[in-house]
Amino acid sequence: MSMKAPASNLLVWVGDRMVCIRIAGRASFNSSVDFKTLVTSLYQKGYPRFVLDLTDCLLMDSTFLGVLAGLGLKFGAARNGDPYPCLELLNPNPRILDLLENLGVSHLFKIVNGAEPAIEKMAAVETTPAIPDRKEISRTCLEAHQTLMNLNPNNIPKFKDVAQFLADDLKKMEEAERQPDEGGNPR
Repeated sequence: MSMKAPASNLLVWVGDRMVCIRIAGRASFNSSVDFKTLVTSLYQKGYPRFVLDLTDCLLMDSTFLGVLAGLGLKFGAARNGDPYPCLELLNPNPRILDLLENLGVSHLFKIVNGAEPAIEKMAAVETTPAIPDRKEISRTCLEAHQTLMNLNPNNIPKFKDVAQFLADDLKKMEEAERQPDEGGNPR
């Protein structure tokens, strides 16, 4: 019997200028598109502070870590000396901390250990998982790995092959879309 880590599950609450996202299970490429879309849309709605409750997050794959690093970079650039926007990682386990350190991205986040936010004072937000197509998943995976390589040259040997594979795969999908169907119409 194999022990497969469960897929991640995102629970979201919003309060006054703050969002709490609880990530439970395994944070992977499967949830990275939804996560990126969620954070980006809430940030655009004026929420500057994000607390990612990782208390129940077992592990993160490189795509999710790359998406997280990309958001950390974006928030850092937007900060411009202000304390906001902010991306806090609450209670990451030692394995996740080790990954953040080894990939050279831990400096992008405020890492906090302690009590969970008072979510009872916040409003729960229903999240409707998107059903990203293969092309969107491949693009997100490629961008995530490129972010990790751009942030730390030591990541290039770790991810250059997967990034090349994803770039080639994306190119094939885009070329296939440009091919006309049997009736001569573009797809």
